[in-house]
Amino acid sequence: METLMTSRYFLRTALTMAAACLALSAHSQEFPPKKTITMVVGFAAGGAADTGARIIAKKLGENIGASVVIDNRAGAGGNIAHQYTAQGPADGSLILFGSVGPLTIAQHMMKLPYDPVKDLSPITMGVNFPNVLVVGAQTGIKTFADFIAYTKKNPGKLDFASTGPGSASHLAGELLNDMAKIDTVHVPYKGGAPALQDLLGGRVAAYYSTLSTSLPHIETGKLIPLASTGSQRLTALPKIPTIAESGYPGFSATNWYAFVASSKVPKPVMDRWNTELVKVLKSPDVVEALNSHGLSPLPGTRDDLAKYMEKETATWGRIIRERKITME
Repeated sequence: METLMTSRYFLRTALTMAAACLALSAHSQEFPPKKTITMVVGFAAGGAADTGARIIAKKLGENIGASVVIDNRAGAGGNIAHQYTAQGPADGSLILFGSVGPLTIAQHMMKLPYDPVKDLSPITMGVNFPNVLVVGAQTGIKTFADFIAYTKKNPGKLDFASTGPGSASHLAGELLNDMAKIDTVHVPYKGGAPALQDLLGGRVAAYYSTLSTSLPHIETGKLIPLASTGSQRLTALPKIPTIAESGYPGFSATNWYAFVASSKVPKPVMDRWNTELVKVLKSPDVVEALNSHGLSPLPGTRDDLAKYMEKETATWGRIIRERKITME
């Protein structure tokens, strides 16, 4: 009898534990999570990443009926935000508007406290866009040809801002240094907004900027656009040439932001995030708002993003090794 009672006790205990585990599993896969949703951005408020994230977050919150807040965690070219997300909760309440630098470039230039492939899981591509090389009006440089001529005559005298070490704006400058055989000096910032502030203040000469960051100041004449870093001219600046067509064929340094989350988040939750974010990125009002800032939405599958990141990682790794690009 005692043995039978003991067996029944252990059976009840096992069933209770199993039920608790199932309840916990179901809770961890709730969508949306029963808490405020945090969308992390790796750059300071006011830059392109922040602008795009806020447009997307507003529509996302409306669609899923939850509060979505932006958390700007600037520093180290966006790596701080990516590390924070990699170590984030497993319930899916924290997602990251990740960037090309920390996801595919930085690992070739420094030892990271996180693994972009193992610790972060892809959701969907967000937006992509070329940068535009701009200089302050006080430099006296009017064209891209002027820029090249000045830098060749004055090696090491002209500096350029970036959103941080290993960022797309950093690599664009390093690529031009190599292809044009010039020597411009890299000055990293914690995002587009502080870089722009020093550019306008004359504390740095040039910047490979997003269009949304620099366009208002281009229109007032405070900044001079010289060339864009993509394969085609910018629609908003049709008279400004690409670097590729200005004597350096093959030059391309396109920037992009994509949504990722901690790899601890269950697959069903990640799949739902893909569904909801793709829906937002296809919304006509969101497309229009993003396009007005020079950002092109590119929603896709989780697998599409994983393959694209793998390709970008290989491409930038080869370029960094071949051109011996460093963090300086």
